[in-house]
Amino acid sequence: MKLNKAILALAISATILTACSSTDEQDASLTDGSQSGAAGINDASTSGFSSGSGISGSEMGSGSGSGFGSTGGMGPEFSDPNNPLSKQTIYFMLDSSQVQQDFVPVVAAHSQYLLANPGQHIVLEGHGDERGSREYNIALGEQRAKAVASMMKVQGVNESQLEIVSYGEEKPAAFGHDESSWELNRRVELVYQGK
Repeated sequence: MKLNKAILALAISATILTACSSTDEQDASLTDGSQSGAAGINDASTSGFSSGSGISGSEMGSGSGSGFGSTGGMGPEFSDPNNPLSKQTIYFMLDSSQVQQDFVPVVAAHSQYLLANPGQHIVLEGHGDERGSREYNIALGEQRAKAVASMMKVQGVNESQLEIVSYGEEKPAAFGHDESSWELNRRVELVYQGK
């Protein structure tokens, strides 16, 4: 019951943040090259992109064995595929830092876990696909990590429990040069580190 209320509150907060945020302006600064060093979206090839495709929260795996996330020594809920805590990767659409609705319950579950375990620290690692300049992808990875952090803070997670890192295109999850690989590379990984 408590988790359902938290998910509802997070969904409402996400809707409000989306409607009221300046993310579009931030995304626009990335695409028009006005941000220092960002070459912009004109460098990114979007051929082969089919809108509406993407990875949903229900389709993704737990990340165990794939290098995603780190939960060594964490409770059994992190290895139960039916528990949203087992999902430690948030995927994004092309050129977007908006958390998709499918991933709101995943972010809510991790937020509740962090609230209940104030000694836990999480690194939000932002990533992008290979398209676009290095600078663009670093900035977009950072925006993606900040979007997840903002949702967690709305849920009451202490900022001291969160760390944001952007790897841009430097650490791909998939090495192909097609949409299915790019979908896996547009992500934020949730990496736990106990204090």
